[in-house]
Amino acid sequence: MTIVGRNTEQELLRECLFSGRPEFLAVYGRRRVGKTFLIKEYFENSFSFYATGVPNQKTAQQLKYFHQSLQQYGCPEKKAPGDWLEAFSRLRKLLERDDAQKDPVSGKMVVFLDELPWMDTARSDFKGALDYFWNSWGSSREDLLLIVCGSATSWIIKHILADTGGLYNRVTRTMHLQPFSLHECEEFYEANGVAMSRTQIIESYMIFGGIPYYLNEYNRRFSLAQNVDALYFRDTGQLHFEYERLFRSLFKKSEKHIAVVEALAKRKQGLSRTQIIEETGISDGGSSLSTVLSELEQCGFIRKFSDYSKAKYGACYQLIDPFILFCNQTKSRKEIISWVSFTGTPGYYAWRGLAFEIVCLLHTSQLKKALGISGVDSMEYTWKSDAVKNGAQIDLLIDRRDQVVNLCEMKYTQDMFSIDQEYEKNLLHKRECFISETKTKKSVYLTMVTVNGLVQNAHSGIIQNTITAEDLFQP
Repeated sequence: MTIVGRNTEQELLRECLFSGRPEFLAVYGRRRVGKTFLIKEYFENSFSFYATGVPNQKTAQQLKYFHQSLQQYGCPEKKAPGDWLEAFSRLRKLLERDDAQKDPVSGKMVVFLDELPWMDTARSDFKGALDYFWNSWGSSREDLLLIVCGSATSWIIKHILADTGGLYNRVTRTMHLQPFSLHECEEFYEANGVAMSRTQIIESYMIFGGIPYYLNEYNRRFSLAQNVDALYFRDTGQLHFEYERLFRSLFKKSEKHIAVVEALAKRKQGLSRTQIIEETGISDGGSSLSTVLSELEQCGFIRKFSDYSKAKYGACYQLIDPFILFCNQTKSRKEIISWVSFTGTPGYYAWRGLAFEIVCLLHTSQLKKALGISGVDSMEYTWKSDAVKNGAQIDLLIDRRDQVVNLCEMKYTQDMFSIDQEYEKNLLHKRECFISETKTKKSVYLTMVTVNGLVQNAHSGIIQNTITAEDLFQP
């Protein structure tokens, strides 16, 4: 199967192969984002050694699975290793053999340990054995490329990238695999024979995000609505129970994580830490809430951001995973049994507006490119007026180093968006409130982000920049 997109990541893998030094690559990212697929396809499943952890298994079982992999690559031992230190000792002997498989061009041995967090069971000392394997042998082998991978992003960050023990500063390269962009989704659909307009691809992204595993389940003979029903709404659908599985597979105690995202799903503007505590009842004592928020952010489910004029008072958190948002907007409503039963309802329009805003947030680099400021340093914020009455809120502003602030309005409509007199007043009010309360000295531009463009009329002249779907699909 051909790899779609991932050009930067493929170049990184090529550099690892031909660097002429020992390489320890840590690959991480959200579940279902295609980490294992990318590594296996790039190397065409031709590894010097490959093993994967298995969920919900104790140490003895993990060692048995690892032993089976060792045997497949030629290890003569009949009995499974008694501990991880012995397991890695056998791996070293296997790789030191003259017939160890090597990349035919670079000459490197490629060792791929997949789903590493599952191998690290309680009191197994897996990480200590991995430390010893790399520090006592692997780090001196110029012909070794060790790749470790895991969907439990927080585990990879804490125990591999930010390790303070034997693996401190030992990882030579990292790869944080992100969901597909709209451009990559379009390439993926075309490669798989799925016919979709760009408007439909955006709507698909608003439901499933850019997760390759989800997109790969599409039936090219079905419409978007039929695919949503078949994959998600039906009890037999491949993604019907994905929401529950997603959290259980990533977090040992997922109840608090679910409580946080469900609270955030109700508030489009996000919540402060204090508000999250009030909404969920999660104690602020110790590191419990901090850990939950950090893990959700590291997995790409939420974002941490600052209010433009109130950054010193603390951060806010916002749900930015399209699939999790869609699940929260539909799972709790018994009357929603299909895509058709959802569309046209008040809940649908509320979801659609927020989901499109999330798509725009996830494509900030494309927004900047459309504005012609790709090379200009900027920060992205939200902002809410302090006024009790006649206040204003801006969901995305781009604060630029070239003395300009773009106030972005994001609107999803099937046709071109039209600004009427009332909406013009609303936009001007937002800009005036922002300038007055923040005391900014920068130029403030009103920017519209729409799917099909802006109708030019007597009220559209207040808009300095218009960004359309065509812009969002830029690489």
